[in-house]
Amino acid sequence: MREKPKPSERLIVALDFSDPARAETMVERLGSTVAFYKIGMELAYSGDASNNGFTLADRLIAQGKKVFMDLKLHDIPNTVARATAALARRGYEFLTIHAYPPTMAAAKEGVEGSALKLLAVTVMTSYDDADLAAAGYGFSVQDLVARRAAQAWGAKIDGLILSAAEVPALRLMVGDEMILVTPGIRPQGAEADDQKRVATPASAIAAGADYLVVGRPIIAAEDPAAAAEAIVREIEGTSG
Repeated sequence: MREKPKPSERLIVALDFSDPARAETMVERLGSTVAFYKIGMELAYSGDASNNGFTLADRLIAQGKKVFMDLKLHDIPNTVARATAALARRGYEFLTIHAYPPTMAAAKEGVEGSALKLLAVTVMTSYDDADLAAAGYGFSVQDLVARRAAQAWGAKIDGLILSAAEVPALRLMVGDEMILVTPGIRPQGAEADDQKRVATPASAIAAGADYLVVGRPIIAAEDPAAAAEAIVREIEGTSG
């Protein structure tokens, strides 16, 4: 059975900035409260050659922080395999890929022999059934998540990105074998913003999530460290 991370490590703060300097200032404000950060495409591709999301990730790792690179790779298999192999050498903890079978197989090949863990994106938490229908899918969110999760499990992908609403059923399917990471986390009373499938920290942990990704409720708070500490306490109280 996988060992559960400490409550403080189950919170992943999303550095949703387009300016690496602003992101680094936020890291300084959060200090020792946060041990794990997510860098998405907006930040990864911002800045210049000397200061961008990738160089920030290097600095975070040098400080002993964990980094989740949320790049959602999806391309022809050869490109995915080579890109994943290059990223596997950089010391990241997690990397996202889309849960399409050829993409997952190629990414698995790319990370072979490294410690990088792959997280497959099932259905984005900003999507609902109407969005899937508009895109031409003949599945509900719940059905498509289950289908892609089963494919990811079969491909021996390390974990899944999914909303808290899908966690209980998926935890029953995969047991403790896969890491379940839940974005769309909003503390009680917080705005949902552009997320459609949201949950509180306590409800997501109780449902079986391993890690929670939280962005705006922390980085837009008047006191980000206090906001992060409150979520860690909620995780600790729920996980026992």
